[in-house]
Amino acid sequence: MKKNNISKSISKKLFLFDGFGAILSALLLGVVLVELESIFGIPRKTLYFLAFLPCLFATYDFFCYFRIETNISKFLKGIAYVNILYCLISLTLAIYHSDKLTYFGWTYISLEILIVIVLAIIELKTSISIDSIR
Repeated sequence: MKKNNISKSISKKLFLFDGFGAILSALLLGVVLVELESIFGIPRKTLYFLAFLPCLFATYDFFCYFRIETNISKFLKGIAYVNILYCLISLTLAIYHSDKLTYFGWTYISLEILIVIVLAIIELKTSISIDSIR
C-alpha cells in the first residue's frame, strides 16, 4: 500500500510539472517567439496555434492534479500520448515551414521536442509502474 501511495504522489507531481511546462511553452511560443518572429522564422499563425495546444494540456494537467484520485495511470498515459502527438505536430509544422525557419527556430523546436519526449517517456514509465503495483 505504501508503494502505491508513493507512485500516486509521483504521478500527481508529474501532472503539475507537465502543466507548468505547458504554460511555459505557451508563453514562449505565444508571446516571446511571436515578438522575435524574424529571428526564429516561425510564422506568427503557427506560433499561436502551437501555443494554444499547451494551454489545453495545462488545463488537463491541473484538472488531473487536483481532481483525479483513481485510474491515475490512465490519465498519465493520456497526457504522455498527447505530448508525443504535440511533438509530431511541431515537427510537421517545422518541416512545412522549413524554408522560413532559421537556425534558432530549428534549435527551439528541436529542444522543445526533446524535452517533451523525455517527459512523455517518464510519464509512460511511471504509468506502467503504477499498473504493475495493482
